[in-house]
Amino acid sequence: MARLSRYCLPDYPQHVIQRGNNRNSIFVTAEDYLRYRDCLMDAMRRYAADLHAYVFMTNHVHLLMTPRHPDSLARVLQSVGRRYVRYFNDTYRRTGTLWEGRYRATVIDSALYFLACCRYIELNPGRHGSPPARLSMVKLSRPRTGRRRSVARRTSLLCGPWQHG
Repeated sequence: MARLSRYCLPDYPQHVIQRGNNRNSIFVTAEDYLRYRDCLMDAMRRYAADLHAYVFMTNHVHLLMTPRHPDSLARVLQSVGRRYVRYFNDTYRRTGTLWEGRYRATVIDSALYFLACCRYIELNPGRHGSPPARLSMVKLSRPRTGRRRSVARRTSLLCGPWQHG
């Protein structure tokens, strides 16, 4: 039986979660985080999606994204999955799936919920018992324009036009 199509509202933010299979690591080195980031940025430009907040944990990712077309979100994550999983499997001489099923996405329907979701993503590392300064995370700036800042071990994870004057 074919999979059911995803319900996706263009121009509404969505909280996306994707976990490693059996909650195994999906990032091992700093290079892995950078490769995932690059795959994500390329796919977002190609398939028209905006990134507002995110965190890359060792075994899962949280993304707060706004797709601009009905199929944007699915295409972005499909592209990232194809490119990153191939890189990860080749790098670590493994085969098979990296992800635990399909990604989960929840539509964000109010400004208050949007801010709560940003806060949840920002505080996610602390809930997993890791001190923030020791986590390997990557920050993207100005996601709408594709401009990037330098990569840091720990930075503020909230991205938005209100932070850039």
